[in-house]
Amino acid sequence: MIKREFKVNYKSFIIWTLVLIIMFLVVFLIYPFIITDDTVKNLDEMMKVFPPELLKAFNMDISSINSAYGWLKTEGFMFVLLIVGFYSSILGNNVLLKEESDKTIEYLISLPIKRNKILTNKIIVSITYIVLMVLAIGIFNYIALLFSGDFNQKQYILLSITPILIAFPMFSLNLFISSFLHKTKKTIGISLGLVFFFYLLSVLSELSSKIEFIKYFSIYTLSDTRNVITNININPINILISIGISIFFIILTYVNYNKKELL
Repeated sequence: MIKREFKVNYKSFIIWTLVLIIMFLVVFLIYPFIITDDTVKNLDEMMKVFPPELLKAFNMDISSINSAYGWLKTEGFMFVLLIVGFYSSILGNNVLLKEESDKTIEYLISLPIKRNKILTNKIIVSITYIVLMVLAIGIFNYIALLFSGDFNQKQYILLSITPILIAFPMFSLNLFISSFLHKTKKTIGISLGLVFFFYLLSVLSELSSKIEFIKYFSIYTLSDTRNVITNININPINILISIGISIFFIILTYVNYNKKELL
């Protein structure tokens, strides 16, 4: 059954991963041609125009975008976190509901397989694809950076890991939500909305000290790329919270899925 799950979900994995890889390929190809002494000077002048709070929200106050690696640490990882978040959320919402929408759930429950086994197989496959996506993007960018110039390898490796800290909680939360629904048509909006909502909270919390507390309501705070850039380490508390949230919602999913009336 696990082989079937890998086959069913591999196309979406390939598409989402290629979207990011192609985007970064374009950046690495054109950056050497657009970054000159004049453009670097213009970029530095342009950065002075933006409010410090806005620069902080995108890590541009601690990293210059005058190199491919500098861009990667700011806007680049913003795209990685968003795309990985989208993929994990949609995967969490669809991995169970697709069976009901396609009416294949009737076949699955007719087999001598318990619901827990079905759910476990889907979770294993989903987590594997999320890790493979993050790994593929990380390896591609690492190889590209080797050709583009000097970069802090330890810092980059840690940055490459951070998307997992938000991906697993986003996946498990959406998996739990999907255990209450029956149709995939309703889930895309929920998936995208949750990603934008949590990411917006994370960005807004950096704009003013008065609303800094809202970052504690955002899953994206767990990625904490700013800490990785400045201190070159991942806060172990964030790892524990990420694991805790994921396990919590997965347990709730098992409980609710076993009670759910399948179509």
